Amino acid sequence: MIRFENITKVLSGKTVLDNISFEVGEGETFVIVGLSGAGKSVTLKHMIRLMQPDAGSVLIDGEPINHLSRGALQTIRSKFGVLFQSAALLQWMSVKDNVALPLREHTKMSEQEIDTLVAEKLRLLNLSDAADQFPADLSGGMQKRAGLARAIVMDPQIVLYDEPTSGLDPVTSRRIDHLIVDMRRELGITSVVVTHDLHSALAIGSRIMMLHGGKIVENATPAAFIRSKDPTVQSFLESQYITKKGQWETGMIHE
Repeated sequence: MIRFENITKVLSGKTVLDNISFEVGEGETFVIVGLSGAGKSVTLKHMIRLMQPDAGSVLIDGEPINHLSRGALQTIRSKFGVLFQSAALLQWMSVKDNVALPLREHTKMSEQEIDTLVAEKLRLLNLSDAADQFPADLSGGMQKRAGLARAIVMDPQIVLYDEPTSGLDPVTSRRIDHLIVDMRRELGITSVVVTHDLHSALAIGSRIMMLHGGKIVENATPAAFIRSKDPTVQSFLESQYITKKGQWETGMIHE
């Protein structure tokens, strides 16, 4: 579904992505981890051509997107929903108007049709009671759920999550994890998740890829990831008090 072929990206003289190649299959929850500045968000931006590679190709459903026209790129982007790290809700709009925004901007649906779809997504994410509230009135977790409702309102095939649990308490973070898994189970959505939270990555991921020094140092299932012999991976695991002796498999919810 998503394929990177020998992607290189240099920013401010630093090679952020160094000839990396990987694939994300349909229905996966593919998690990208790494230290700050490892290129996680840069990788995500390449998937919808918010950034162009300096070398290599990005393919979506087998189609290279590097040099697509604006119209063709818009068609590709319509396959994606994006949940930004901050939720990126417009503060002067109610929750329901934030969720409705993509439908009003990119479709010719009637207001009645839009209201029906928005209400459906808000119900799915347990936000019906918050429809008329404004972002400032919501908790961090509710803002993330509202952002997710907007991300899925146009029924995308793929959702990109940029640090979905950042700034949230552990209980709310686990609720967001379950929502990501539910999106795959109930809607068949393919997910690509950028996170620094290894507990989240191990719980939701079908595969975990770690970036370090511009390279892919590991790309494996969660069970294989925690048993990686790569010293960078082991150091990263230990920094979050995760060891291969732990019973982390019991916490996995991606199955």
